[in-house]
Amino acid sequence: MLRSGLQSPSSSQWALWEGRFKSCLVDSDAYLLAVYRYIELNPVRAAMVDAPNRYRWSSVHGNLGSLVDPVLTPHDCFMALERDDRARGDAYRDWLQEAISDEELAAIRQHLAQARALGSPRFQQMVEKTLGRPVSLRARGRPARLSPA
Repeated sequence: MLRSGLQSPSSSQWALWEGRFKSCLVDSDAYLLAVYRYIELNPVRAAMVDAPNRYRWSSVHGNLGSLVDPVLTPHDCFMALERDDRARGDAYRDWLQEAISDEELAAIRQHLAQARALGSPRFQQMVEKTLGRPVSLRARGRPARLSPA
């Protein structure tokens, strides 16, 4: 629970992620960077701002190098974009400006909604074996009954 600054009009306190937090395991490399972009473009898709750097609470400021954010820990995949901070920020800015394909957007949303592992088939098989439970997407609804033979 957050205590200072986030209180409802009725003075009860709000949980930080109340009702909106979703997560899924993410494979590294292109999948991780795609999720970075998905997250940081959410305020733009929601028409809250016209550019990701205009959303005050975004991690984009730290990722672009325009603000030092002590809470932000960059992933190795992000750090590998470029060697120095300025070039990395420029490369990331270019990455953000590329359009997210409809397929990529749908895949991220489906994996988040089902809390399934987002990544290559090899990654999904490894996670499934490690966790001992299915981690790939499933069709909506109940599985069809098998007819008696």
